[in-house]
Amino acid sequence: MKKRLLFSLIVITNLFLVAGCGSPKEEGKENLISEGVINYTAEVVDMSNSMADMAPSKMIVKFKNNKSSAGMSAGMGALTMSFIADPEAKTLTQLVWFLGKKYSLIQNSTDIQKENELFNIEIIPTNQTKVIAGYNCKKAKVHYKGGDPNDYDIYYTTEINIENSNFANPYYKIDGVLMEYRIKKFGLELQFTATSVTKEPVEDTNFEIPPEYKAITAQEMTDLFIELQ
Repeated sequence: MKKRLLFSLIVITNLFLVAGCGSPKEEGKENLISEGVINYTAEVVDMSNSMADMAPSKMIVKFKNNKSSAGMSAGMGALTMSFIADPEAKTLTQLVWFLGKKYSLIQNSTDIQKENELFNIEIIPTNQTKVIAGYNCKKAKVHYKGGDPNDYDIYYTTEINIENSNFANPYYKIDGVLMEYRIKKFGLELQFTATSVTKEPVEDTNFEIPPEYKAITAQEMTDLFIELQ
């Protein structure tokens, strides 16, 4: 059980993507929502995968002032993670609660770029559109350069006011907020789809590291994974 939770932790660590929000608006950033909450469903693409029952089923993202905080859980609550993305500082902070232990890890722009490049994908724009969670979304095709035959479609919207929303994920070349997309890591592929959006006040504490979380390095996080196996 512990090993399976650990695997889920590693997978979820690589699944953070910034969310979108709201409903179709008039042109102009001043008319677009810039603070609120969006809910996503998370579905396993291949349910025959041995880790399918340990994958998260939803993701909740809170956003404000271009920052975002995404939260997910797995293993019936035994594992929870939050991801705080700050485009201005170009950092991605991971907060991990695992079997009673709390850790934080801050990645800088160099760390983020290295991880993004590992996905080795090509994004091909299209003229097709679809409405998701009340937003007009543009469609793009994603092709794996390494020869993976399982290409897929993603959708994103430009109808929200979040700048550089994808800097911390493999879709960093897309100028828009992701509303339907996939991520594949360690053989487990999840599809996220926006289901509802709420315009509401978001506390600044959602983008801060709680004092009880112990700051660790990337190597220490890796060592933790090994110790828990």
